[in-house]
Amino acid sequence: MVNLRPLVPGHVLVCSNRITPLLSDLREDEYDDLWRTVRVVQKVLQQKYKCDAFNVSVQDGAGAGQSVPHTHVHILPRYVGDLERNDDIYVALDEWAPRDEMVKRQPKLDVLEDSERRDRTIEEMEEEALIYQTLIGEQSD
Repeated sequence: MVNLRPLVPGHVLVCSNRITPLLSDLREDEYDDLWRTVRVVQKVLQQKYKCDAFNVSVQDGAGAGQSVPHTHVHILPRYVGDLERNDDIYVALDEWAPRDEMVKRQPKLDVLEDSERRDRTIEEMEEEALIYQTLIGEQSD
């Protein structure tokens, strides 16, 4: 669907047919259909806007900035150099709301600049990956 308040030209939303607040609430067929539709819409937008790339974003729940409790995917056409700081698009998405009365009133997450963040060690990343692997394995049981 076209966006009431697009952040960039061509910023559209792809929604599930059935209203569910979270991606995880979708049935497998609905989930597959949503992402197949995202891919089709990207092709159409690339043809129309001749963009270099896309931001494809899901704010999955109120804590992630979702302003409407209906699963939807933001698709934003992007161009090399279109923003001074590339990650500013995420700030804009976080502040986006379809209507003024829906503007989010939640504390801001303090995200460090890239230059202030440190690379994690291989050991730290392996430790975290092992936690996720274990949890995924428990889901399969």
